[in-house]
Amino acid sequence: MVARAVPVQAGSTSSAMAVPHGPASVSAARRRLRGDLGDRSLPEAVIDDAVLILSELLSNSCRHARPLEPVPDTADGAVGGTAGGTGAAAGEAAESGTVLVSWQMRGDGLLTLEVTDGGASTRPIPARPSVTARGGRGLSIVGELAQDWGVRHAPGQVTVWAQLSAFGQVAGGGRRRSA
Repeated sequence: MVARAVPVQAGSTSSAMAVPHGPASVSAARRRLRGDLGDRSLPEAVIDDAVLILSELLSNSCRHARPLEPVPDTADGAVGGTAGGTGAAAGEAAESGTVLVSWQMRGDGLLTLEVTDGGASTRPIPARPSVTARGGRGLSIVGELAQDWGVRHAPGQVTVWAQLSAFGQVAGGGRRRSA
């Protein structure tokens, strides 16, 4: 299983998917985000920024954090996957562990991207890599492209989120950086 849709409220302008905790999931999430935002006729530069941000957040999750803990989804308490999962696909997801990827478009044009995992021993913070370092620039890239980003903690999970304007100025003040 590469990815599994997670139900969202009817009429919602959001999308969520549970993906296996691993690097192969990044391309599946990027494709789905690009398609979804393209269907909404967002500017290509915004789509490119959103895809890069999601790639960085999900890559960091797969590299540094634990997958989400499986939760019981049957009346008898049997473990069947992550929240909302059912059937064989959920069982497969439980074996590898999952990460929840979601995005939401608000009516004022603010796009929020989120990656939720099982957390790590350290809090996600931008690194200051040397010029020759092979990595460590992801959250700095997110900070440059997003209007805002942060970390939200809940029992057994950590969500790293980023927001960007889909159509230039957002009600409340943010401005779109040039791509």
